[in-house]
Amino acid sequence: MAWDFETDPEVQRELDWVADFVAREIEPVDQLVEHAWNVRDPVRNALIRPLQEQVRERRLWACHLGPELGGPGYGQMRLALLNEQLGRTHSGPVVFGCQAPDSGNAEILAHYGSEHLKEKYLAPLIENDIVSCFSMTEPHGGSDPTGFRTTAVRDGDSWVLNGEKWFSSHALFADFLIVMAVTDPDAPQHKSMSMFVVPADAPGIERVRDVSVWGHEEEVGTHQYLRYTDVRVSRENLLGERGAGFAVAQTRLGGGRIHHAMRTVGLVSQAFELMKRRAVSRVARGERLADRQLVQEMIADSWIQIEQFRLLVLRTAWKIDKYNDYRQVRGDIAAVKVAMPKVLLDVSSRAIQIHGSLGISTELPFGKWAMEAFHMGLADGATEVHKVNLAQALLRSTQPDDGLFPPYIRPTLAAQARERYAGVLDGVAHDD
Repeated sequence: MAWDFETDPEVQRELDWVADFVAREIEPVDQLVEHAWNVRDPVRNALIRPLQEQVRERRLWACHLGPELGGPGYGQMRLALLNEQLGRTHSGPVVFGCQAPDSGNAEILAHYGSEHLKEKYLAPLIENDIVSCFSMTEPHGGSDPTGFRTTAVRDGDSWVLNGEKWFSSHALFADFLIVMAVTDPDAPQHKSMSMFVVPADAPGIERVRDVSVWGHEEEVGTHQYLRYTDVRVSRENLLGERGAGFAVAQTRLGGGRIHHAMRTVGLVSQAFELMKRRAVSRVARGERLADRQLVQEMIADSWIQIEQFRLLVLRTAWKIDKYNDYRQVRGDIAAVKVAMPKVLLDVSSRAIQIHGSLGISTELPFGKWAMEAFHMGLADGATEVHKVNLAQALLRSTQPDDGLFPPYIRPTLAAQARERYAGVLDGVAHDD
C-alpha cells in the first residue's frame, strides 16, 4: 500500500536550496523591480537575468516542462512543492521560468502550434526572452466563452479577427497574444470557437486603455482592454483544429488553476509566519498579543485552513500526475479553485488585524494580498462557476432513490436489520 507524507530526501535538498535562494536573492529584488514580466525593463533584466542563470545551472529552470521542451519534467506533485516556495514572491516564478500566463501558453503552443509557430515563439518563450498574453475575456460576457462576440473569418490563406477583449494581462509586454474567437457561429457553442496566435504588432490591434488592479503599484496598468479591427493572421496561426478553441482553452486553464493554487499556498504561508511573528513581538496593555485568546483563535484557524488547503492542492497535483489527463481531475481542480480565494482572504485579513494600523498601510503587503483574493476568485473562471461545475459533477454520479421516503430512514433500516437477523433474534428469544 503506497501512502506517504514524506518528501524524497534528494527533492527536499533542492527545496531547501530554493527556500534559501528565494529569501536571500529574490525577495530583495522584489523591492526594486516594478514588474517582473517586463522583459524590456533594463533594471529588471540586470537584476533577474543573473538569478535565472543560477537557476538554469541548478537545473531547476522551467520545471513544469518535460525534457522534450528543455525542462526537467517535474510533474505536478513535485512542482507543487516548488511553487510553494516561489509563491511567496512576485519575481520568483519568473526567475524559475514557470510564470503565468507564459507557462500555460507554452503548453498550448507545444500541443497545438504549427511548426512555424513553435519555431518563432516557443523556444524564446520558454527561455523568457519574450513574454505572451492570453487574450480571452470579453467586456460583454466576461470569461464565459458562450457569450463571446469576437469573430475570426476565413479569407483565403488568412483569418481576419474583429472584436474586443478585456483584461488581457501583460499585453503591454507581450510579443504575441493567444486569442479566442468565434469561427463557426452556427455550430454547437462548445464547437463554435477557435484559438489563434496573433503577433502583438499586427496592424489593427488597438490598446483602448491600460487597466490596473488595486494594490498593484505600477505606473501603467498591465491588464489591457484591446480592440481587434480587421486583424489579419496566417492560417498557420490557428491553434489545433477549427472549432476546438474550448478544448484548447481547457488544456491550458486546468494547469493554470492548479498552479495558481500552488503559489497561493506559499503566499498564505508567508502571511501566517508574519502573523505569528507579530503576535509574539507586540505587547498591548502589558500582555503579548500571542497570549490573547482571540488572537490565538486567529492563529489556530489560519493554520487549520492552510493545512486543509495545502493537502487538497497536493492531492490534486498527485491525481494529475497519476491520470495525466486534466479532464479526469476537473472536479478536484474546481474544488481547489473555489477554496483558494477564501483561504487567501481569510488569512490576509487576520494578518491585517493582528498588525493593526500597520497592517492596512502600504508598508506591508497584506492589503494587496487581500485584494489578490478577489483576483484569484475571478482569474481562470469565477468561483461561483466552479462551485456549480463541481456540484454538477458530484451529483451526476449519484443515483436517485425511489419511494415516498428515502430508504435510509431509521424505521426502514431497523426493519431490514430485523429481517436479516431474524434467526439470531428468535434464538435469543427462545433461550430466554
